[in-house]
Amino acid sequence: MSEALEILEQQQEQRKQEKEVAIETTKEMKKLKRNLKRRKWVDWKTEDEEKGDEKRAAFNPADRVKRKKTAILLSYSGANYFGMQRNPGMATIEEELFKAMHKNKWITDESYEQAQSCMFQRAARTDKGVSAARQVCSMKLPEDLDIDALNKDLPDQIRLFGIERVTKGFNAKDQCNARTYTYTMPSIAFADFNEKSEYEKFRLSPERVKKAQGVLQLFEGTKNFHNFTSRKNFLDPSAKRFIMSFTCSEPFVSPQGVEFITVKVKGQSFMLHQIRKMVGLTIAIVRGHTDVATLDRALTEERLDLPMAPGLGLVLDTVHYERYNERYGQDGIHNPLTWEKQEPEVKNFIETKIFETIYRTECEQKPLLEWLETLPLHSYDARKEEASAAAANADKPNKNDDDNEE
Repeated sequence: MSEALEILEQQQEQRKQEKEVAIETTKEMKKLKRNLKRRKWVDWKTEDEEKGDEKRAAFNPADRVKRKKTAILLSYSGANYFGMQRNPGMATIEEELFKAMHKNKWITDESYEQAQSCMFQRAARTDKGVSAARQVCSMKLPEDLDIDALNKDLPDQIRLFGIERVTKGFNAKDQCNARTYTYTMPSIAFADFNEKSEYEKFRLSPERVKKAQGVLQLFEGTKNFHNFTSRKNFLDPSAKRFIMSFTCSEPFVSPQGVEFITVKVKGQSFMLHQIRKMVGLTIAIVRGHTDVATLDRALTEERLDLPMAPGLGLVLDTVHYERYNERYGQDGIHNPLTWEKQEPEVKNFIETKIFETIYRTECEQKPLLEWLETLPLHSYDARKEEASAAAANADKPNKNDDDNEE
């Protein structure tokens, strides 16, 4: 009898130990899943040690905040940032925006860690050094928001100007039917490279403005721009893009006394570095480093060596929602995403923060002038070292997609 009791006790002890092991294993799995979802650039180990065994308070239904899909109008000078999108260890526009939103309780802890949980989406992803005059993002936000309080917690180079309630299925990227970019640079960029010109005193002639406009118009229409981005081959369907217009402004003088000029391009969507490469080739043609035949070849299956203009002068000017506005803008519930009320503030920000930075940086550091000296180093011909690689990769799917924009 005693032996039977002893065996029973041993079995009970064994089951108890197995249950404890199972509980610990479950805890470890939950912890692992949670860590996989966390942002890589946060020191969660230190944060967890500080919290210790602190338990989350029970959820109170009265604390639930009703959130609705919202479009926000954002302007920023990207000169000191590594692009729009969050990047581990880098200063980015989204990181600053989410910090301010989290501090002002616009978003939850979960949304701060994972932007997908609040359905965040940007209309265009700007690259390092690129600014935006009228960037639009969509996400779920509370109804009562204090824009002035949020802006106080944002750097001077970033401002949120407007909020509009949108439809439940609105997506800032997918509903955007066109994007307009500008590229502002010293007008000496279009001077003949054989002529010696003084940077501060140079003035562009009407003939050279007309020549630049003629080159820009050659980009208009649906064409294959595989030469104007990276890691795309001619057979990739996504290399085809539709350029609606590409124009050149009249030259104007900056407050520093240097003459500038702005080119403006409107298209359905753009690939990574596409606009900067189109501007770079245009400058090379107008200056006389190559001719229009190079542009014609660049739109064929050949892989050419083309220059890429610096990022400083590039600005996301406008994102267009004509189709959305026609369908929902006058339904009595939603406003059209034209942001007319915010336009005076936006224009002031563009002049004082974006263009002022471009003018000052160009006049003090002269990045475009230094880049012009590299134009003779390009061959404007087929890249021999990539010919075999391009042929080998012609049938491979490409990882780049429409979200890889300037």
